[in-house]
Amino acid sequence: MTDASLATPFADPVDDCQRSFRAVLRAMSRPGTVEALDAAGAPPPLGGAAWALCLTLADLETPVWAAPEVDSPALRRSLSFHCGCPLAAEPGNAAFVLADGATLPALDRLAVGTDESPERGATLIAQVAGFGGGRTLTLSGPGIRTTATLSVEGLDPALLPALADNRRLFPSGFDVVFAAPGAVAALPRTTLVEEA
Repeated sequence: MTDASLATPFADPVDDCQRSFRAVLRAMSRPGTVEALDAAGAPPPLGGAAWALCLTLADLETPVWAAPEVDSPALRRSLSFHCGCPLAAEPGNAAFVLADGATLPALDRLAVGTDESPERGATLIAQVAGFGGGRTLTLSGPGIRTTATLSVEGLDPALLPALADNRRLFPSGFDVVFAAPGAVAALPRTTLVEEA
């Protein structure tokens, strides 16, 4: 195979995947904390951080849906080859939703699970331009001592009201992981998010 999208993304697949998983866990347990994360050979238009999340989290039992802004034949081939995950036809059927953070899909279409099975809520992986500029969010809730701030560049304004609605669904709901160049930050469904 000569397709560059099928090249090995992690130099040391086992150790790199474990490091990546620990970075995601730290980001989820400490909302607003930026964690370094990257993988080589991301299928365009997906970036290295979002690709590392797919490689770390997606598998045979986790359908993935990609919004048109990040979908491509190379992405579909790479997901199938490296992750073995099924591709969902609709965002409501996906465990992971890949999207451009500046033009998010209708978030009320994401799977939110149920009170009995909240783990069936989706994780939105939103590609953003970076951290440190753009919209500044004030965060509070589990994993945060008092409050924390997170600045996100390239963020769809529709996300904030959707997150407020999402938090009211707890324990159901969806989680958000922002993927910027070389880094990620997370907003679990338990996090209260306000614009600073």
